[in-house]
Amino acid sequence: MIERVTRVLEYEKMKEQLLPFAGSSLGKQRVKQLNPSFSFSDVKEAHARTSEAAKVLRLKGNVPLGGLRDIRGSIKRAEIGGQLNAGELLEIASTIYGSRMFKAFIEQMVEDEIELRILPELIAEMVPLTDLQREINQAIDENGGVLDSASMELRNIRQQIRSHESTVRSRLEGITRSSSGRKMLSDAIVTIRNDRYVIPVKAEYRGHFGGIVHDQSASGATLFVEPESVVQTNNQLREARTKEKYEIERILQMLSASVSEYTVELSDVVDIMTEADFMFAKASYSKSIRASEPALNESGRIEMKGARHPLIPDDEIVPIDAELGGSFSSLVITGPNTGGKTVTLKTVGLLTLMAQSGLQIPCEEGSTAAVFQRIFADIGDEQSIEQSLSTFSSHMTNIVSIMENVDHESLVLFDELGAGTDPTEGAALAISILDHVYNTGAKVIATTHYSELKGYAYNREGVINASVEFDVETLRPTYRLLIGVPGRSNAFAISARLGLKEEIIEAAKQQISTETNKVENMISSLEDSRKKAEEEREEAVLLRKEAEELHGELAEKLRLWEEEKDRLLQSAEDKAAKHVQKAQQEAESIIFELREMQKNNPSIKEHELIDAKKRMQDAEPDFAERKKKAKPKKAKPEIDKLLPGDEVKVESLDQKGHIVEKVNDKEYMVQLGMMKMKVKNKDLLYISRPKPVESKPLSTVRGRSAHVKTELDLRGERYDNAMMDVEKYLDDAVLAGYHQVSIIHGKGTGALRKGVEALLKRHPNVSETRLGSQGEGGSGVTVAKLK
Repeated sequence: MIERVTRVLEYEKMKEQLLPFAGSSLGKQRVKQLNPSFSFSDVKEAHARTSEAAKVLRLKGNVPLGGLRDIRGSIKRAEIGGQLNAGELLEIASTIYGSRMFKAFIEQMVEDEIELRILPELIAEMVPLTDLQREINQAIDENGGVLDSASMELRNIRQQIRSHESTVRSRLEGITRSSSGRKMLSDAIVTIRNDRYVIPVKAEYRGHFGGIVHDQSASGATLFVEPESVVQTNNQLREARTKEKYEIERILQMLSASVSEYTVELSDVVDIMTEADFMFAKASYSKSIRASEPALNESGRIEMKGARHPLIPDDEIVPIDAELGGSFSSLVITGPNTGGKTVTLKTVGLLTLMAQSGLQIPCEEGSTAAVFQRIFADIGDEQSIEQSLSTFSSHMTNIVSIMENVDHESLVLFDELGAGTDPTEGAALAISILDHVYNTGAKVIATTHYSELKGYAYNREGVINASVEFDVETLRPTYRLLIGVPGRSNAFAISARLGLKEEIIEAAKQQISTETNKVENMISSLEDSRKKAEEEREEAVLLRKEAEELHGELAEKLRLWEEEKDRLLQSAEDKAAKHVQKAQQEAESIIFELREMQKNNPSIKEHELIDAKKRMQDAEPDFAERKKKAKPKKAKPEIDKLLPGDEVKVESLDQKGHIVEKVNDKEYMVQLGMMKMKVKNKDLLYISRPKPVESKPLSTVRGRSAHVKTELDLRGERYDNAMMDVEKYLDDAVLAGYHQVSIIHGKGTGALRKGVEALLKRHPNVSETRLGSQGEGGSGVTVAKLK
């Protein structure tokens, strides 16, 4: 049954789209074997794998998955003692290299503190097999030839071969260059016959050179002769080549034996790399169709927002919103042909199959998909000429099979239910079938053009009508799915638009039964109500947007007013302070004069002068006290509203710091200078929240108005940008009054660390540098003390 469903829903065509995203033959094989799963836990795990791969692609752009080869046959032959050829060994080395590059790539992401779960677990099971790769690469070149360095014996043999070849060619070329020799040769060249060096001699000079005749030309005029002077050397050359062949076979056998020691590890590498290739193929396909991960459930609830059929081009597709399994379990889509009913049906069906295959679906974020135990579909013309079945008989045969197997965990899709027979009987049969499927508890979507089914949903709880919108003005379907509104035939409206006389249309309307007219009028009323509701909703959205904008403007004006008030108050205070200072200076001058006068008039007592001076000081206004009274103590906010970066005060220590992260519901991690510590909620007092700085890269240090951290993270930065970041950060750290900062550069190749160390040594504000200790990040961190 599932094979028929995947065929009619074009599941295999979707897999053909997915296939090119697999990078290896093994990955492509996994794609071809892909089928929907009916286990909820398996589907959730498959989605977790696809999502994790998509996360890596989003952060890194691409993944090193090259080099993977299908070496399973080679592994089995090596396991039973067979000898592998150079090409097979080279494929094994290539696969090992590819696995090592992928393992290092994932390990680096983990080191960069990128949160991953599945991929680190996968690569943990892979043994690098570096020694085996090195052993193969030292013996076999990239073209599959065995290198001289494979063994000392092979090196010596090949030196002998080159020596013998040089001797033979030298002697034969001496003959071809001599004047007497050229007369006896058909051509002054040295060639090879039967793996031996020969020269082309004219037949009449056969006996002049002696030796052996290995071949002759088609005409018989030229004999290919091995002169007697090189026979011995050619024999030695032939013998050396035989030794070379045996030595190469020995080396290949030795390498095959090495491979046989790691057959289990190599099999694991192949399996894991195949799974990785498959994961990233699914993720890449998701990216290409702009898919998202759906929320999964076992209750049969579907909510696909902006769903798009992946086989329809983007410039032709109209996204639909499909819903099922919530307040209703049956959806009946009515309306004229070519309106898009079947596309809607296939979209929901195919996207459900994709979701149950661990693939993300081309919908908007926040969509929901269900995992069904059975999926049934009766779509398209399945007429069988061989069995002499009509369209109706073919559909009914399929429906009978569905009725026998459907249960409460099923999704059933019917296209043009009851079509192909008498309309009255077909409509009655369609209603009966829908009732039966509904009573089993299954979720069902059915399309039909029977007007009798338009009122079906109004008499059944849990069933709802839907239609595909049709624009009478343009005489074209819009392909928008309208849930809750049954479809109209639009025959009269279309005929009128095309110019049919009004009296003919009116006469036709008289032929329609009263009940049918009531249904059509009801549908028309529903459509008008829907359009009015949509217009009112759009108007409400605009009003809300305007209100939000007005609120923002008022808030900004209030903020500016507060700032202006503070500025004016500060200006007044500064002006008053200057006057007070001036008065104080004049008073001091007067007291000085009084002291001078005291010398001449002892009646003025010292304590009177001191008392006068104290009264003048008390008369000075206390602006600080006024500010303290004017500004009430900031209310302590709800602790769960504190965010990383918020400035707080640890009341028990009377120290200010910044929130690093929320540990749990009762504690936060707080940065106090160079120290981090856990602090209970009740011990924290909120002070301020730094304003976000726009258009600044995350890796650079922000302006002085923002909080300057005690560490700078350069990982992932280009060298030149990193050096500029360090320069700016040191300036900001000095202005912030820090005595010590940490530069995080990671371990990597060491180039960034050396650049940072060189910059710190020549910086005028740095007094001392050292690498981080074990608890500070080790050699991936450089700690600098500031002057």
